[in-house]
Amino acid sequence: MGQLLASLNLRSHSDIVPEIGFDIEIQPNTTLLKSLKEYKPASDCIRNAIATPNPENEEIAWNAVLPTVDMLTAFYSYSSELDGVTKDLDRHPGLTKLFADILDFVFEFDYLKIRNPTIQNDFSFYRRTLQRGTQQVKKEKESDLRVAINQDDLANRISLFIAYPTPMLKCVIETTTKYVQTNRLVQSVSDWLASIWFACFQTLNNKKKTTNDNVTFYLKVMVVSIILYDHIDPNGAFSKCSPINVKNSLKTIQLLNNINQQEQSSTSNLISALRYNSKHLNDESTPKGIKNLVMAT
Repeated sequence: MGQLLASLNLRSHSDIVPEIGFDIEIQPNTTLLKSLKEYKPASDCIRNAIATPNPENEEIAWNAVLPTVDMLTAFYSYSSELDGVTKDLDRHPGLTKLFADILDFVFEFDYLKIRNPTIQNDFSFYRRTLQRGTQQVKKEKESDLRVAINQDDLANRISLFIAYPTPMLKCVIETTTKYVQTNRLVQSVSDWLASIWFACFQTLNNKKKTTNDNVTFYLKVMVVSIILYDHIDPNGAFSKCSPINVKNSLKTIQLLNNINQQEQSSTSNLISALRYNSKHLNDESTPKGIKNLVMAT
């Protein structure tokens, strides 16, 4: 794999990581993410509506937050459908690319959500306005009341969803963990996630396969697969018996990050994801060298 791979002192994984027979090719799903990247805060309109409460200012603020509400509703619906996506993936390697796309999407959404904290403020204004409307509708038609209550219930669920720092990753972790526990597939799914990690790791360290366009994709999928493995395998990804070489993965992140200068693929974002979403990082069994490397970045 060239001098870069040799410099990592990569050990052979052929005996501990199963082959899954697929090539990861970059095909990022940007349809939903585009709306988040183009998000425009409604802060000014909301401040005007609060400072000078009148029907005109409130309507302007309401209309300003509606695109954000539609966007968050679409993301929430997507997260609700992830339960079906994870079923049987471990038995159908051909669908692994789909799962890799999901992991890429998950990381990107959470990153953009963290960068735009005003989204929650916009949605809070929407909820307050919606609740006032619900109270008013209670005095009117019963059919309109049911619609208002359903809207209010959905708004509450979306609010709980976006309140978490990394809501999409939380959803994927919970969905995958529940699926594995229910179907008693800890070993097979752990092996499958280790295979995804290794496919990304191997490609990232192969100069012939790595380009500026796909480095970001491989890095994000590699990191999220480590996090998922850490939640599913009883010993976690950081133990000495883990097939995942976290230390070399961290070195790969640091070495290859400079290839692609896109902000969302920065070392700090990737390693922060490991730091704050892993389950076993702070276990006593985790080697101090790995723990220090994660905490120091």
